[in-house]
Amino acid sequence: MKAAAMHWAPYCGSAPAAGDWHWNLDPLLLGILAVTTVIVAWRTRGRERALGLSALAVLAFVFVSPLCALSSALFAARTVHHVLLVAVAAPLIAWTLPTRRVGPLALATAVQAAVFWGWHAPLAYAAALSNDPIYWTMQLSLLASAVWFWAGVRRASAPAAVGHLLVAMVAMGLLGALLTFADQAIYAPHLLTTQAWGFTPLADQQAAGLIMWAPAAAVYLAAALLVLGRWIGPDQPVTRLDQTA
Repeated sequence: MKAAAMHWAPYCGSAPAAGDWHWNLDPLLLGILAVTTVIVAWRTRGRERALGLSALAVLAFVFVSPLCALSSALFAARTVHHVLLVAVAAPLIAWTLPTRRVGPLALATAVQAAVFWGWHAPLAYAAALSNDPIYWTMQLSLLASAVWFWAGVRRASAPAAVGHLLVAMVAMGLLGALLTFADQAIYAPHLLTTQAWGFTPLADQQAAGLIMWAPAAAVYLAAALLVLGRWIGPDQPVTRLDQTA
């Protein structure tokens, strides 16, 4: 079913013209990032501090840099935004937080996939770009579910971690494949915003699908291979990923 055009006002601002790069200087967002940076620098040490500050740098890039505004124009940019949240910032946060029980990894894997797929349903996606509270619900749920998943991977045995990382890879890659091979653009917020950047809405959507299908899914595959290599390698066996820290 073809999505109809609609009016919206994304959190990051209206879609910029080609070559118009501007930063999101929302004072509340900048204040939260600044306070969190101080807390992380004060409460953590060594490796945890480095990981925590790296996670905040990724979040700042996602929400403050021109990527934020560009994601109002291009679904492909929004996909990069979401991938950085769930596959880069989330594991950094998971390895910064204290190790603790986080519940069944199978449940965390299912919830992460359901949240990611759910927010990429056309109506949910359009709602998030037209309403700031819904937008932040999207962002926080994507990040929280991914942190839960990666924290579960951290605590899991090597076989369980590898298995669930591969499931997450398939979930990401399958959504990417569906978007890549779709024969029409389905995301209403981008039907009138891509041409200025040299893309048709369908080409933009296909580019986003390729990002999910290849580099994003590859993050989970690379993590699975890393765990597998440590598990079957010549060194002493590792029963949980957090024991390698």
